[in-house]
Amino acid sequence: MVRVIVGWLTPIGGLVAAFWAVWTYHQSMKLARARWVKELYEKFYEQPQLKTVREELDSSDEGVKTKLVRGESSSFTDYLNFFEFLAYLKESGQVKKADMLGIFHYYLENLKSCPDVCAYINDPSKGFEKLSKVLQEDL
Repeated sequence: MVRVIVGWLTPIGGLVAAFWAVWTYHQSMKLARARWVKELYEKFYEQPQLKTVREELDSSDEGVKTKLVRGESSSFTDYLNFFEFLAYLKESGQVKKADMLGIFHYYLENLKSCPDVCAYINDPSKGFEKLSKVLQEDL
């Protein structure tokens, strides 16, 4: 009788352990994604050069945006590289689309709405393929 009970409990214990491992893994992944999003948020809002570009891209003056794109300043490319990295994290599954859009939707739409910026991002020689792909999706 004891052998029958042990025979049943062993696989059940294995299943419980497997479910526990999967649950623990998902919880640690959620925590890692939350850390990524927090760090991205801090970098985006605390770096002065990114703030300057944010303000210029937020301008209603298309001339300001055109000048920004044509000047190709390091601040502008750093700004785009930030979003390229964010697109990479999304593509690799380290950040979910909902998390990305929850914080950066406005700024992604802002990039998408400016023809000069879109042309720059879509130029294969500039190296923003992942960002280009994100901007072509429904945001």
